[in-house]
Order: sequence, then structure tokens, then C-alpha cells
Amino acid sequence: MGRLVGPDFPTDIGLAVSGGGDSMAMLHLAAGWARVFGIRLWVVTVDHGLRREAPQEAAMVADEAAGLNLPHATLRWHWDGQGNLMGAARRARLDLIGRWSGNLCHVCFAHTEDDLAEGLLMRLSRGSGVEGLSAIAPSRNHDGPDDAPPDVAGDMPLRGDGTWIQLRPLLEIPRAELRHYLKVLKIPFTDDPTNIDDTYLRARMRALLDPLEDAGLARSTLAATSRRLARARDALEARAFDVATRIAAMDHGDVLFDRDGLAATEADTQLRLLAAALQYVASADYRPREAALEAALDRVLSGGDTALHGCRLVVRGDRLRIVREYEAVKDTVAEGDVWDRRWRISTFGNKDLTVRALGPDGAAQAGRDSGAPHVSLLSAPALFDGERLIACPRAEFGAGLEVRLAPPRGEFPQCLLSH
Repeated sequence: MGRLVGPDFPTDIGLAVSGGGDSMAMLHLAAGWARVFGIRLWVVTVDHGLRREAPQEAAMVADEAAGLNLPHATLRWHWDGQGNLMGAARRARLDLIGRWSGNLCHVCFAHTEDDLAEGLLMRLSRGSGVEGLSAIAPSRNHDGPDDAPPDVAGDMPLRGDGTWIQLRPLLEIPRAELRHYLKVLKIPFTDDPTNIDDTYLRARMRALLDPLEDAGLARSTLAATSRRLARARDALEARAFDVATRIAAMDHGDVLFDRDGLAATEADTQLRLLAAALQYVASADYRPREAALEAALDRVLSGGDTALHGCRLVVRGDRLRIVREYEAVKDTVAEGDVWDRRWRISTFGNKDLTVRALGPDGAAQAGRDSGAPHVSLLSAPALFDGERLIACPRAEFGAGLEVRLAPPRGEFPQCLLSH
């Protein structure tokens, strides 16, 4: 904790506690530490609504927190059935905690050395490169959502600006040590059955750790390897950022590359630049799979167009343009003041109008040539009254809609840097 947030510790810190062994150990370790340093702790549990036992597990955490004189809140989530369940639950957990955190700047998560080892094996099974094989960072900044608080039962901190830092203070601690701590002090915890359900990749990788240890490949070795790869990743990111400042440009949310400059760059940096541009334009949480990324790079360096990760990659002369793919957003309608995660919009209070992608029909209504590439116009945010186009700033048509970029991963090329 001293390395993560010291020496001037914050007055308040959050703890994300699921009821599992790792997080329950963190709860008690943190409570003892916080008393010494005079820090207030706030405990939060996310009930994903996926198992019948979840409410009882949240109640167990609440009881333990009460015994330690710590405020506790339970946040509830309901899966809409869309996308990958584990990925959706992970994103929802961070979103809910971000909305709950209020004026807390730091929230601790109980990831351990075993999680580093499991993560390395998972990404090896997917053929990941340095980026994927690198260790998760001990701290990570989050821009919290600025919408309404989540469905919460319990105590919430005072509302703040929504930004928060995810801390992982147990990354150097093996899970076995934490289990020993729980056993000696008779601290209750639950075992999530999904941890041994081989339907899930993480459970299958977790089951490999003991046999690998017996064969001489220890958890600590796997975790140390992922940390060394993280150092390599940081150096590669710095190189990519330097190249991007020389060969990349922005155009109304599109990313443009000097194709000759890109071709003259080493392969790893090419892939890193392309992945970051795709994530930036699509507001994606994760980069594309390595094989798909390599195929797309070969295509554009050969002068061809392609599509990947919800984007179009368009080669025109000496320029490569990365633009949002219309098919990926044609059914996306603005919610509140956000469209497609990265556009902040204002319709000046006119709730009867809809913001969606301009599309072919809207482009035909806009008529005159604004100078913008047609492929960019199709996916540009536009204001509609039913099927009638009211305004599209990118097409220089109409009035009543203001838009500005606010990408969740930060501006390009700054988003190339993890820290």
C-alpha cells in the first residue's frame, strides 16, 4: 500500500469484497492496516444476479464488515443476455463500482499472484503477444460514469467527480498464503462454483497450476514472467507513442496514418499502432485478436481495404484511414448525452429527436459535399426527427446538434500508453 498510494495516504479507501477467500482475506488485512494509519474503509459487494447463493454471500460480507465497524453496500446487476457472460460481468462490476465510489479515489481489488499465473496461461492459450501476456498493473485509472448511482443497498460515499483508481495490493501474495490466514483466524468465506467449472477457461487454467508446479513450473515463476513482459510492454508502448506523434493524425474522430511511415516501422510497433487506433475509434475495451490484427495489417500495407473490430480500414493514396464502421453503429441510439461511448452530444433539451448514425439515407438528405470522406459521414452522429435529418455537424448540415469527442480510453496517441 505504501508503494501504491503512500506516503501521504488518502483519508478514505474502498474495498471490493465478493465473499471469496481472496477478498475476505483482503478485508481483514486492510481493516487492521487502516486502523494503524487512521484511514476510513468503505466495503462494496456486487451481486451479479447469476447464482441463488449470491444474496447470502453479500449478506455474509455485510456481517463481517459490520463486525469490523465498516460501512458496506451491495450493488445489483442483471445480465441482459448479450455478449460473453464473463466479459459482461467484469465490465458491469467496474461500472457499478465506479458509480458507487463517489469521492473515493482508490478502490482495492483482491487479485493475487495466482491470478497473474492464471492470466498468463489463459492468454498463452489464445496465442497472445507481449501485450496480452503482460501482468495486470498494480494500479489502473478509471473514468467513472457520470450517470445515476447504481441499484444499491447500503452505504455510499459522497458523490465526487467519478474518476477512481483500481488498486491491487495482493499481486505478490500467493492464494495459499491467504487461505492459511483465513483458516488460522477462522474468517468465513465462500467458494464460487464457477472457479472449478471447466466451462470457463479460467477454471481450466486454474486446474493446471498444481500439475505445473509439480513439474517445476511454479506459480511464482509464471507471475514473475508476466511482470517482466509488462516491463517490455511499457518500453514498446513508449516506442509506439513516439512513432505515432510523427506518422499519425486525427480527423473528426478518425485516425489517419502515413502509410509509407507505417510500412517503414518494425512489425510490433505497426501492430501496436493499428490496435490502438482500432480501440480508439471503436471505443473498445480490448484490442483485436493477434491473428486478425496481423491479417488486417498485411491487407492495408498491400494497399487493400478491410474491416475489423467495428471499424473500416481504408487506404487512399499514401493515407490509411481508420473510421467507425457504419454497420457497427447503425442501430445505436444516443442514451443521455453519450453516443457510441465516445461522442458527447447536446440536442439543447429536445427530447423528441433522436441521435444516431447519419447512414446512407441521412447522407442523401444532407446533399451537398462537405469535403468529408463518404465512409466517415456514414457513421457520423446526426440528429433525426423520425426519418428526417435535422442536423449533422460532420456533413455541415442543419443546426440543433453539438458533438465533441470524449473517448473513454483517452485521446490518440496518448491511449497507446498504459500509464
